[in-house]
Amino acid sequence: MVSSTEPRLFCVPPPPADDESAPRWNPPDGAPPGPWTIETAYRFCERMATTHYENFPVASRFLPSHLRPNVMAIYAFARTADDFADEPRYENRRVESLDRWEQLLELCYHRDVAHPVFLALRDTVRRHNIPISPLKALLTAFRMDLTKKRYATFAELRHYCLHSSHPVGQLVLYIHGHQEPELHRASDEICAALQVANFLQDLSVDTPRGRCYLPEEDLVHFCVSREDLLAGHHTRSFKELMAYSVARCRSMFLRGRPLIRKVEPGLSMELEATWRGGMAILQRIEDLDYEVLNFRPTLEKKDMAGIAIRSLFSFGRRFIRGEV
Repeated sequence: MVSSTEPRLFCVPPPPADDESAPRWNPPDGAPPGPWTIETAYRFCERMATTHYENFPVASRFLPSHLRPNVMAIYAFARTADDFADEPRYENRRVESLDRWEQLLELCYHRDVAHPVFLALRDTVRRHNIPISPLKALLTAFRMDLTKKRYATFAELRHYCLHSSHPVGQLVLYIHGHQEPELHRASDEICAALQVANFLQDLSVDTPRGRCYLPEEDLVHFCVSREDLLAGHHTRSFKELMAYSVARCRSMFLRGRPLIRKVEPGLSMELEATWRGGMAILQRIEDLDYEVLNFRPTLEKKDMAGIAIRSLFSFGRRFIRGEV
């Protein structure tokens, strides 16, 4: 029986107390053994969130202070799993690491796990009654990364985003108490746009690794060959393909933008900064005349500061107009 104070989050019965999957210290990410408290676990997640480069702010000061640690806990979970799928140091043990990560995820929904990420994550999901499905969907996406290197159509790429990026926005909305379907749909558009923008940004990194997130149908339509991509040839056809891809991604951002005005002020400013960060990456790609096969465009600190200021001014205008 579930106690009245324990949220009904996970329908699978807990493993036996003596099960061999019970916590033992062999974390796939190599986290130190502690001892950990909730406070130190959240600080561990915060360090991870502040030391990784991202195109968007992770739990910025726009968010209420009591929610920032929860966002950082989810970020630490996803960031680590993403590293399992991508980082060279996990070569030859990627599947094993993701499997162990999922095992720890399931355990943390039933009991404390002596790992900083999962101690913080357990506290987060219990505070906000977050189901396990979006977290497991993220792990599905990272497993897809291990085997699927190409996408035939843009619809197929969006199906990947269903697992890789949609859950991120859903989790943020859950933390803020939003379960409205229309808000989740708008969030899906923004999150998928961020994912696609990241694919366009990372062509110089992904192509040598044998990954191509430019759909096959687009390559054929614009007459761009894989040989051109691998050789880093910025042909006219390639630039036309990139212009089309950037425009399509920008339209996704625009479809999701209404979400910014439908949530509370702190989250609204956070979403606007995130939205502007993604749009800024697209603008940077355009400014480079789409020559991104040999160079990864990034946002500098001054760009991030400008995004934050513009987001604040935009919020101020909405506040003055009584839209907040």
